[in-house]
Amino acid sequence: MRIDGKVVLITGASEGIGAACAVAFRKRGARLSLMARSPEKLRAAGGPDALVTPGDLTVPEIRQAAVDATLDRFGAIDILINNAGMGLYDPAWSAPLADARRLFELNFFAPLALTQLVAPHMRARASGVIVNVSSVAGRVTLPWLTLYSASKYALCSLTDGLRMELKKDGIHTITVCPNYVKTKFQDHALGGQPPPGIARRKQFAITPEQCAEAIARGVERGARTVMAPRSGWLFVLAERLFPSLVDAQLAAILHDV
Repeated sequence: MRIDGKVVLITGASEGIGAACAVAFRKRGARLSLMARSPEKLRAAGGPDALVTPGDLTVPEIRQAAVDATLDRFGAIDILINNAGMGLYDPAWSAPLADARRLFELNFFAPLALTQLVAPHMRARASGVIVNVSSVAGRVTLPWLTLYSASKYALCSLTDGLRMELKKDGIHTITVCPNYVKTKFQDHALGGQPPPGIARRKQFAITPEQCAEAIARGVERGARTVMAPRSGWLFVLAERLFPSLVDAQLAAILHDV
């Protein structure tokens, strides 16, 4: 898809990958509709011409307002980027259920709800792209992020199913699986702390800008999955071929062995 002139709705666009996506797509000539809690950060990311809808993405009225405002301003939604998400480091066996539900509300149900709002419009135009930002943890379970992994696995499965459901309507879906990205992900986590070994691996993290460029290129070429960086496929392959070995290594990281 050629991005120039397309209308792009991005969630979680005030910082991190979402803000970088706003810049990357704006540079390609897209018209932006941005959602997040901070209006100031949204305006900084999107520039003066961006439509900004501040608020809590998990609130149905906020989602509806963003979609309605985007259609009123631009008359179309060509690309939906479900980027907003959060982490939870508490073990699954002891994490408060309220936190687990809150995690799934943002990581899974909000993207599903926005898709249900946007898909009828895309179907009527027989065109559109839905980008769901999952994680490498949505392909290989990380035991220090078990519930986060579960929510991202669900998002991966949703994206795959939507691809088949909407293919006849001219709508394409893309799963994005970032590895470690230099964002404030850990600062915004609902609870718990990552194991010490994770901090030592941050030297291999990519920047939000690198991730956003990979997403934009994925949209342009009609990718099925965007792995950022692409070396993440080696991790996924290792887990498929040697699951017991990968389990043991991940458990060792969790327990800092």
